Amino acid sequence: MTEVYNFCAGPAMLPKAVMAKAQKEFVHWQNTGCSVMELSHRSKEFIGVAEKAEADLRELMHIPENYKVLFCHGGGRGQFSAVPLNLLPQGKTADYIVSGAWSKAAAHEAKNFGEINVIDITKQENGQTSLKPSSQWPLTADAAYVHYCPNETVDGLEIFSIPETHGVPLVADMSSTILSRAIDVNKFALIYAGAQKNIGPSGLTIVIIREDMLNQACQQTPSIMNYTLIAKNGSMYNTPPTYAWYLAGLVFEWLKDQGGVSAISQINQQKAQLLYKAIDESHFYVNHIDNHYRSLMNVPFWLTDESLNAEFLAQAQSAGLVALKGHRSVGGMRASIYNAMPLSGVKALVHFMQTFAQQNS
Repeated sequence: MTEVYNFCAGPAMLPKAVMAKAQKEFVHWQNTGCSVMELSHRSKEFIGVAEKAEADLRELMHIPENYKVLFCHGGGRGQFSAVPLNLLPQGKTADYIVSGAWSKAAAHEAKNFGEINVIDITKQENGQTSLKPSSQWPLTADAAYVHYCPNETVDGLEIFSIPETHGVPLVADMSSTILSRAIDVNKFALIYAGAQKNIGPSGLTIVIIREDMLNQACQQTPSIMNYTLIAKNGSMYNTPPTYAWYLAGLVFEWLKDQGGVSAISQINQQKAQLLYKAIDESHFYVNHIDNHYRSLMNVPFWLTDESLNAEFLAQAQSAGLVALKGHRSVGGMRASIYNAMPLSGVKALVHFMQTFAQQNS
């Protein structure tokens, strides 16, 4: 059977070693006689799973002690509501930096809960999509917070430098970039990330919040979105997504075995450089993103002859290269190459692209 490489933007592929371990433990976990998904979230066995997962994530990201780590429901979109409900008091404004589809969606949702200042930083230069540097962002001096999305999965754009907000709390949607490269958590008031790209399966969301940002939720905030209540109850105010939490813990263990975030970051650089090089050196494919903002996680590309799109996707599928169709809003192709995608997968994609181009030129 041809080895399958899954380039889906999310839910994305998980490390093979994690899947194999989960399969082995699925029915009979840790001599309990049942699956981990059947355990009470308040049992000592599952509490151990939860505590180990948090400890490993803290180690991987060097999360300081004055930050709470929450394991939540609702995905990234749930946080589009939770952030303003918890952090935007009446009479204050929040700055929302729009760099693509997901930050635009976050700003749109936040408008339901307060005064939002939308700052579009996208621009077109020489036929390429680019972004304005943070030094040119017209930020509100007394904003409640600044929200941005470091990596835009749809658009293939990534902001690599952490913006300077001059003391205003910085909030980041890191759903598609968390754990892919090192960051300084101290620079952020809040980080959130849907799990289904670099952490685990869908259904779980990680929130990393500085303790001084707690106790600010507005009165109408639903209990399961109230950061303070979630933190006080160890992310178990109600039944959490236990199996997704367990799988996330296995991914954290796997990532530590790879050498941690710094080691996986080097591999991510290799994968992205290899794929972008193949695109740039070909007259058959094109990428429209400014080199300074090209995503390491999501690589969109287009065939110069788009009449061949369907054939490209069909042959790629037959070659074991799946989920390469671009987002419906931008078309073309997209290869999502998160942590679990091995270098061999990107090499297989590049080889296929080069062969397809030769056969159809």
